[in-house]
Amino acid sequence: MGKRRTRVTNDFILFDIVYEDGTRSSRRKIPAAHVGGFDGDKAVGALIEEQDRKIAEMSGVRRGPVKSFVRSPGQ
Repeated sequence: MGKRRTRVTNDFILFDIVYEDGTRSSRRKIPAAHVGGFDGDKAVGALIEEQDRKIAEMSGVRRGPVKSFVRSPGQ
């Protein structure tokens, strides 16, 4: 039998993030339910900062402040 393909769902929107020190994080997953809506970009920025805090807790390496973020191309 052949390998079954998994269904692709659009549960996440991917974002490219640029930090104030010039570093970049590509294709960060943000739940689609939090994108758009009444708060728009404020909600996305808060989720990115929350993810950065969790990553810093696990790795011990802290990221700088977020300068900007945009949706990843090709979605």
